[in-house]
Amino acid sequence: MKKLFSYLAVLLWMALIFFFSHQPASNSNELSEGITEVIVTTVEKVASSYDFISGNWNHLVRKNAHFFIYLMLGVLVMNSLKFSGLTGYKKIGVALVICVFYAISDEVHQLFVSGRGAQVIDVLIDSYGASVGIGIDFAIGALKRRKANGRRI
Repeated sequence: MKKLFSYLAVLLWMALIFFFSHQPASNSNELSEGITEVIVTTVEKVASSYDFISGNWNHLVRKNAHFFIYLMLGVLVMNSLKFSGLTGYKKIGVALVICVFYAISDEVHQLFVSGRGAQVIDVLIDSYGASVGIGIDFAIGALKRRKANGRRI
C-alpha cells in the first residue's frame, strides 16, 4: 500500500506541475501576481519600519515557485524509489534523471501553451530544486539509518 501511495504521490505532483504549466500566460501571471501581493502585504505589515521596495517581486515569486515545486518532486521521487531496490548513488542518479527529464518535458510542453515559452534557466532552476530535495531526502535517510544502527547522530 505504501508503494502504491508513494508512486501515486509522484504522479499527482507531476499532474500539478502539468496543470500549472498548461495555464495560458495571462492566467499564470495572474496567479503569481496574487501570491506576490499577499507576500508583499505580509512583509510590509511585519517589517513596517523598513523601507520596502516592491520592485519586480512577481519574477522572484515565479522563479522560487519553480525551485520549490521541483524540490518537492525530488523528495517524492526519492521516497518512491525506496521501493525499487535502488540505494545510494544509483537511487540519487535515477531520481535526478527523472526530475530533470520532467523539467525538460515541462518546458517543451509550455511551447504549445498560449503566451508561454520554454526557458533553459527554468530547467536549471527546476533541476537545482530537485537536487536540493533529493539531497534533503538522502540526508534524512542517512540520519535515520545511523540512528537505527545505534550510532550517534
